[in-house]
Amino acid sequence: MKEVFILATQSAEPLALEVLREPFESEDVRFLPAEEGWSFDLRSDESHVRVRFEALESAMGWSPELLTGSDEAHEALRNSRGFYRIEFELGKPQPSVAVFEALWAARALMERIPGVLLDVTAFKIHEPNDVAEITELEFDIRDHVNLHAVQATDTDTPLWVHSHGMEKFATRDVEMFGLGESDLLAAESFLHELCTDLAFGQGPGPRTLVETSNGHSFMLVPSEESRQNLMVVPVETFEGHEGNFFTIVSSEGRHTASDLLRPYRERFEKEPTERSVALQDQARQLLPSFKARFQRKGLMEPLTFLIRAPFETHPEGNIVLEDLWLEVLTWEEDQLVGKLVDGAAQTTEWRKGASVEVEEDQVNALAVGRDGRALEEEEMRSLLQAERPS
Repeated sequence: MKEVFILATQSAEPLALEVLREPFESEDVRFLPAEEGWSFDLRSDESHVRVRFEALESAMGWSPELLTGSDEAHEALRNSRGFYRIEFELGKPQPSVAVFEALWAARALMERIPGVLLDVTAFKIHEPNDVAEITELEFDIRDHVNLHAVQATDTDTPLWVHSHGMEKFATRDVEMFGLGESDLLAAESFLHELCTDLAFGQGPGPRTLVETSNGHSFMLVPSEESRQNLMVVPVETFEGHEGNFFTIVSSEGRHTASDLLRPYRERFEKEPTERSVALQDQARQLLPSFKARFQRKGLMEPLTFLIRAPFETHPEGNIVLEDLWLEVLTWEEDQLVGKLVDGAAQTTEWRKGASVEVEEDQVNALAVGRDGRALEEEEMRSLLQAERPS
């Protein structure tokens, strides 16, 4: 059993155990109070979660600087006097399933107890709305890990980027060396993909050569081996980060990542102005027929109607407009409701799978899919103009 989550609340008194029996116990889950002290176990055929309560005589009065979360979440943590400590068996029955069993237990508690949830492996503070979205929407590894960039050398590429939070998925955290500031967004994207695979138990094994779809390759090497080759990195850099990492190295064992990250850099390149203008002109021209065809869509038609619109995000406190695609679900007058196909690239403010509202005049690109394939422009035009009412 590993303690991963802590629900922090201002009350120094726990809820009565019998109050919690009804929301937790079901045909598949047994609610088992402890004979002594305040704790209970949730057991199913495949998983095991334990919750223990602990009180402080006075509020914490502080929250560590490394913790990420809103100012309100930090304030709630500082004022906390009661802590529901949530433990579970890592990796059982599957890494991500075990984590979500614990998160559902945390959510059930948070629906009855005001507080914030601390992920002690990822140094994250989650508010109640965060936990609800994490458990309801599609999996986003950024909810579960923190990436830290640390200057490790005095070279042109001095950064050591590593994750925190993968331990709860019964695996090691990951790290890369020799990165520059211009590599950070690409490195984050690559590391998030790798961590997602590892969280689902689908990542590569140690010292196994991995061929990417772009013709590049890399290996994961235990850090106690790989760090021995980092002569230019002072040993004190790793204080507090000893062991329990996978280091990403080239197929030859070198700490180089420029080729590996090249495809990921392209994701953050600004769309050419002429491309944006062309897509927006197309959207304005086709929007009336696109809307009409969507509203005539048959229940069994294998068609997906997609639109793109700008959404405001705030990476590192900056205001950035990011174009996101969403699948149209309903369309009433000048307002449509859709489900985000992809989340925001740099933040989790707009999550994949979230329901959003968009005004017609915000649409800057259109697409139609059939059986999972995006139609070419001429195919889309033909579809939208076919069977138009006279």
